[in-house]
Amino acid sequence: MVTPPLISLFSPVTELKGVGPKMAENLEKLDIEKVQDLLFHLPLRYQDRTQFYEIGAVSHGQEVMVIGEVEHSEIVYRGRRMMICTISDGTGLLTLRFFHFSNAQQKALTRGTKVRCFGEVRIGKTSREMVHPEYKILTNSDSQNTQSGLAKALTPIYPATKGLQQRSLLRLAQAALSHLNGLEDLIPQQIVADNHLYDLNHALQALHQPVAGVSVAQLLARNHPAQQRLIFEELLAHQLSLRKLREQQKQANGIPFNTKSTYFNRLKDNLPFDLTNAQNRVIEEIDEDLQQTWPMSRLVQGDVGSGKTLVAAAAALTAIEAGYQVALMAPTEILSEQHFKNFTDWLSPLGLNVTLLSGKLKVAEKREALAATENGTSHLIIGTHALFQNDVNFQRLGLIIVDEQHRFGVHQRLSLREKGKTQTQQEDIYPHQLVMTATPIPRTLAMTTYADMDYSVIDELPPGRTPIKTVVISNSRRDEIVQRIDVVCNEGAQVYWVCTLIEESETLQAQNAEETTELLQQALPDLKIGLVHGRMKSAEKEAIMAEFKSGKLHLLVATTVIEVGVDVPNATLMIIENAERLGLAQLHQLRGRVGRGSKASSCVLMYQTPLSDNARKRLEALRNSNDGFEIARIDLEIRGPGEVFGTRQTGELQFRIANLMEDQMLLPKVQQAAKQMLEQYPENIESLIERWIKHAEDYASV
Repeated sequence: MVTPPLISLFSPVTELKGVGPKMAENLEKLDIEKVQDLLFHLPLRYQDRTQFYEIGAVSHGQEVMVIGEVEHSEIVYRGRRMMICTISDGTGLLTLRFFHFSNAQQKALTRGTKVRCFGEVRIGKTSREMVHPEYKILTNSDSQNTQSGLAKALTPIYPATKGLQQRSLLRLAQAALSHLNGLEDLIPQQIVADNHLYDLNHALQALHQPVAGVSVAQLLARNHPAQQRLIFEELLAHQLSLRKLREQQKQANGIPFNTKSTYFNRLKDNLPFDLTNAQNRVIEEIDEDLQQTWPMSRLVQGDVGSGKTLVAAAAALTAIEAGYQVALMAPTEILSEQHFKNFTDWLSPLGLNVTLLSGKLKVAEKREALAATENGTSHLIIGTHALFQNDVNFQRLGLIIVDEQHRFGVHQRLSLREKGKTQTQQEDIYPHQLVMTATPIPRTLAMTTYADMDYSVIDELPPGRTPIKTVVISNSRRDEIVQRIDVVCNEGAQVYWVCTLIEESETLQAQNAEETTELLQQALPDLKIGLVHGRMKSAEKEAIMAEFKSGKLHLLVATTVIEVGVDVPNATLMIIENAERLGLAQLHQLRGRVGRGSKASSCVLMYQTPLSDNARKRLEALRNSNDGFEIARIDLEIRGPGEVFGTRQTGELQFRIANLMEDQMLLPKVQQAAKQMLEQYPENIESLIERWIKHAEDYASV
């Protein structure tokens, strides 16, 4: 007789009854490999099957159990065939709507039949309704036993994947709970007591098996002490993971740049303006980093128009003066082209070479750019993701600059760092890294999300900027806006008209922009109108932009290619067509193209009705504020951190129970606890990180 294996929390899930190779494969997609992982695969929400609700008392969005008697049942055709049943319990009416049904169901759900239903309540045109509810026809004995069909506790609903049903996840979670006594609490008792945290075992038991009578409202609001305990622990694991990564980076070998800033001083002498105090402060912080023997890893955050590019130029010139190359990675071709133009203007007079690595280069041009990168004749190499392709080799890469950091995942950023690694006989040497974002992030969140980096803020705009007035107008008032353009241009100022389309196709966007240009030219025959879109060749775009910049064009029609980098102080009015289609960060970036001079500027957000709730919130936020930090806060509320930080696709911010926006009030305590653990309890850190962040060591080793 074969003795069954002794199962522990560290046993593979395949040792649990009913877990075969196929189910194990599906569980692995949810990062469930060991029995312990099931305990930390936490419910997303709960269904309340512990009580019956009166139909008259339920509200939209509630998932509830009700009992009623069928008053009316019929088959109707409203675009498609459906069965409609109306039930009543004396307090109100509820419509049951079925799109898929059999003849047997039709015969069973007739007038006078008593049914028990469970489903989500929606408010229909005439009454409350449930679409395809779970239901059971009640017999006389069922009707007499009022507790029949009620669950003893709330039913957890788990994050699932294709091929895994809720009942399997529920069964496996209950099996894992039977081994709960073997679970070690990795947060030291002192930290648990200081932060009034729930006991770990009780917390897990309470969330996987909520007892009858527990507050559903508290669980749904994520305010239950059991949830708060696990939210704290998950945030702590993420904080420790990033701090560990930071420590490992500081133990790596970097290249100390001890130079005299000759190049940058010459560049400053050629500029027609002075740097702001904030720019000077951040340049000093970067200079200090670049002199260290470990690689810099610094995030520079600054609102639209705060002068981040010039700060990046200062860092680049320090590296070049020390005899090293610089790589600048931008998320889009248009932004990399704009950077190429700016840096060429600044660096060419200093006798330095700038190279653009673009997907649009011809074969011979690309060969030339790759050769200049490899033999070191190019000092600064600018490009998109193309920079870390296999055929790109640097001679001496000393500094990596990543623009619009939130558009790249951590793996992309670290891959470029790995590409710049050089090996000596004794050790690996890594380049410095500077990442920039114009998407302002609330400070506490930035310190949490980018805890593996130092953090600088350019919190000052160049002097002479006037606040931009933003108005929100329906598309039906288009004629008034066209008249306004005429007035503005006749007063000597210039105007942007931005066309947006939902479709990603550049061809359709170009077509839309071309049609808009024709219509505006008919309506404003005396004005000179230019057009730029993504389908045009770089030389064409640059020629049009140069005409606009020099004042030869009154009005520039453009797709969102002008989102970043374009600086025309005489442009005082921007119209964004179908503004409801763009995200807040992109709208704020676009609006930043006006208000760059001393004249009063306006931005018109033109929308198409009907507006969704989120679109209305975005447009209102923009109308009410010019402050990038306030806009970022609202953006986080609307979209969630995974999208704002560009990490939805990379997995690094896929929290199981925590939510950075909702739980940010815990962050100062979490940071304090992380500091305490690093200083006093380092032996628990590795296990705590591994418990919450699968394969965390991959990030550290990249």
